[in-house]
Amino acid sequence: MDRESLFEEQRKRMVERQIVARGVRDPRVIQAMLKVPRHLFVPEPYRSEAYQDHPLPIGYGQTISQPYMVAAMTELLELTGDEKVLEIGTGSGYQAAILAELAREVYTVERIPELLERAKQVIESLGYTNVHFKLADGTLGWPEHAPFDRIIVTAAAPDIPQPLIDQLKPGGIMVIPVGSRYLQTLTKVIKKPNGKLQVKELFGCAFVPLIGEFGY
Repeated sequence: MDRESLFEEQRKRMVERQIVARGVRDPRVIQAMLKVPRHLFVPEPYRSEAYQDHPLPIGYGQTISQPYMVAAMTELLELTGDEKVLEIGTGSGYQAAILAELAREVYTVERIPELLERAKQVIESLGYTNVHFKLADGTLGWPEHAPFDRIIVTAAAPDIPQPLIDQLKPGGIMVIPVGSRYLQTLTKVIKKPNGKLQVKELFGCAFVPLIGEFGY
């Protein structure tokens, strides 16, 4: 079996055992997880582990999230295909590629230039044209393109950053890990039409810290 076929087999197994078996049900999310080649977003030394059930280092003190966490957070966004999504923390670019499969436009912000450049190269090599990149403090969002239908934050925040609340459209959803630097609660925020927030705390998780004016 050649390397690509092997990765495809591993990807199918990952979706069956780590994602569907743990309760992810959205067929569009499952399809995206089956399609996007996660190994391309992982540095070469770790590629053999690309479809295993844990995060992996991608350099600069950052990680690519565990596959289940990517699927679970994506499902919580309730994407139908017509949304404009803001992602805070591009990292490897894998989450942005999954979003690109499921949303109309993806705006992704990263503070580490080398990671942003690498993610951009991989995403463009896969033919995605609906992902827009910005090097900036993610806690400030991307005001020029606000409001967003959905916001996903892939780093741990001490609180929900006010600029992101402001940039979320009424009726919109944000998914964000909130807590200390070492342990957080995955949190789903729904912005009501009147601007009030409905905050649901879901389950424990551990992400790298969100660095910036409204982060750590």
